[in-house]
Amino acid sequence: MSPVHPLIANWFTAQGWSIHPHQSNMLRCADNPATLLIAPTGGGKTMAGFLPTLNELAEGPHEGLHTLYVSPLKALASDIKRNLRRPVEDINLPIRIEDRTGDTPASRKKRQRADPPHILLTTPESLALLASYEDAPRIFKGLKRIVIDEIHALADSKRGDQLMLALSAIQNMCDGLRRVGLSATVEDPAAIAKYLARHPDPCDIVMADPGPDPDISMLQIAEPPPWAGGGAAYAIPAVLDQIKRHKTTLIFHNTRAQAEIFFHNLWLANDDGLPIGIHHGSLDRVQRERVEAAMVRGELAGIVCTGSLDLGIDWGDVDLVIQIGAPKNVKRLVQRIGRANHRYNAPSKALLVPANRFEAVECVAALQAVKEHELDGDPRGPGPLDVLCQHILIRACAGPLDPDTLYREIKSVGAYCEVTRASFDDCFEFCATGGYALRAYDKWKRLLQRPDGKWILRDPRAAQRIRMNIGTIQDTDTLKVRLKKSRGGKPLGEVEENFAASLTQGDTFLIGGQIVRYEGLREMTVEVTRRADKKPKIATFAGTKFATSTQLNQRILRMFQQEAWPELPAHTADWLTLQRGASILPRPGRLLIETFPHEDRHHTVVYGFAGRNAQQTLGLLLSKQMEQLGYDPLGFVATDYATLFWGLNPITDPEALMNPNTIEHGLEQWLAGNALIKRTFRASATIAGLIERNLPSQRKNGRQATFSSDILYDTLHKYDPEHLLLRITRQEAMRGLVDFGRIRLMLDDTRGRIDFMTLPRVTPLAAPMFLEMGRVPIKGAAEERLLAAETAALMAAAGLG
Repeated sequence: MSPVHPLIANWFTAQGWSIHPHQSNMLRCADNPATLLIAPTGGGKTMAGFLPTLNELAEGPHEGLHTLYVSPLKALASDIKRNLRRPVEDINLPIRIEDRTGDTPASRKKRQRADPPHILLTTPESLALLASYEDAPRIFKGLKRIVIDEIHALADSKRGDQLMLALSAIQNMCDGLRRVGLSATVEDPAAIAKYLARHPDPCDIVMADPGPDPDISMLQIAEPPPWAGGGAAYAIPAVLDQIKRHKTTLIFHNTRAQAEIFFHNLWLANDDGLPIGIHHGSLDRVQRERVEAAMVRGELAGIVCTGSLDLGIDWGDVDLVIQIGAPKNVKRLVQRIGRANHRYNAPSKALLVPANRFEAVECVAALQAVKEHELDGDPRGPGPLDVLCQHILIRACAGPLDPDTLYREIKSVGAYCEVTRASFDDCFEFCATGGYALRAYDKWKRLLQRPDGKWILRDPRAAQRIRMNIGTIQDTDTLKVRLKKSRGGKPLGEVEENFAASLTQGDTFLIGGQIVRYEGLREMTVEVTRRADKKPKIATFAGTKFATSTQLNQRILRMFQQEAWPELPAHTADWLTLQRGASILPRPGRLLIETFPHEDRHHTVVYGFAGRNAQQTLGLLLSKQMEQLGYDPLGFVATDYATLFWGLNPITDPEALMNPNTIEHGLEQWLAGNALIKRTFRASATIAGLIERNLPSQRKNGRQATFSSDILYDTLHKYDPEHLLLRITRQEAMRGLVDFGRIRLMLDDTRGRIDFMTLPRVTPLAAPMFLEMGRVPIKGAAEERLLAAETAALMAAAGLG
């Protein structure tokens, strides 16, 4: 094991600290090609990752870049720079530490390329951009180590795929480069290790002491939660009481809209004037940074937030986390819990608040999973090909390409180690010519083969445009929101373009916890004035809408099979007992379908427990099935656990309705003509480089990008239906947009084993679905039949029948 340098050891002693065993183990693994550290929040992961670097740089001067640090958040890079500079300055080590993100001034970026610091803190996008320059070998000369923070978060995203592809290129420039991954607790460390290491290199896994189990429970509230909804307004007084009892409370929500609503209601009830803030990704950066700085200073008693605060920034005196709404995912819940008591070997304290009756069941299931250390997560699929196409173009910016060498390089990336040569060649051909249907257009002829067999950019000027469009984060089409210039012109954040289009002058909505009045659209900016109204029109943000994990759903189904539920609140246990008396409860390995009359309509509920996206897709597919089978459906509504249909005729043959082959065929037909798949195509085509959002003189707005992508989609669909981008689009839609994998899993698990219940009335489990928003009407034979019946009735009343 490498001994700790005396200067660093003395610094630890001066702070009254001792080096943790896992930090010592990271020193022992300092020369390994790849090392993954799994440690709980507050376990000193960052110091453990940097300790080998500080040790080596304390030994003597190093010329150029020594260590790259990559994080998924710009704010995290800034936070690490602040924390890392403390020991460096205290010890007086001659180490330059700088960050490089989208916010870094161009002059500093230019200087960093010419004279890199010893430690550079950056993001996946900025690193990919650095690797695209012709002088990349000189920039990375001398690089010894790369530290990837929060690697568990990156491993689930295309940003992570882009990062690992960029790292494969850098690795070939830097012999002996060592990789370090820092991760929170995950369900499958070996999978993250494979993702981190250069294939087929080994990767050591260092497991830190997980520390004491968290102090986590349901918040006891006298008033029962409502039957449906996600606002949790009933819990406001109890949450305020908890804020008063603690130093700093983080109040997590699953969506930005829910966070805005809850913050507004919390503020209206905040009679004691407690300092409370809000933080989410649609707020203006200045406003977010102001909240973050106030948190670090300990000036806020409570912060209503979303996933924007999931990751590992040290927020000081947070001593309580409250999760509003069901957590949906045990792994994410554990990571959020770790925000409280951000200290090693101190138990984290957290409270769960179900927003409705069913979520009480999910919260208890999640509590049990945390207690049993049973995390959840879906296995990673192969690396996405749209990201691979972007990487090929990035590599072409850096200089001549040899396809054989590039293929071997890409195969060293864990997510792409099984990519076939045929798939790689398809991607390369697309980058070179645009593919069969587009090869006649010079715009998409981007690569040219030289006589020596290597490929270069056909037009060197294209490098600028490629670099301007590097990245995998797909912006929703958003517009800036500002106070009118007469009121100071202060930026407040962003709202979706579709939402802005629905506003008329005088409408009010929430943003940043404030109610504002829409005054008009000026130069693609929503201008507003402040209002003191109490009931705004709510802005809907495109923040992530989590689906309940498959493992958590299975745990809920197992809970349903208990004879009694002493662990559940009495109101929820009574509700399930009523369901058991009126029908049955859903069972693992079987599909419950209930049908019953209600208000002159026949209703059917399919309890798939597949997540909201999948249940919504199931609603669309089964509606078409019902049309063909003559059931005359009128509409449906979906939740995380079920889809409710209503129509004119009762379901009599559930096996025909749930035929897996018919459902899959119906999906393919539906996708082919659906507007939603065009949205998926636009995202993949933008990542792959077919569509450019950023141009040297301007940025396309959402409508322009949609128009050009729709034309491309229609052209390819007509003339080249097996074009690479259409194949990628179908794969992406199946996985993300419609979550068909969940439907297929549900059908495989149940294998035609259906509990079909024909009942006289609405059941307790189905009742909340009648209160759900987002009902989807169905235009079809049923509507025509109703119209004909109404017409006949009118004619009869007029004596014309």
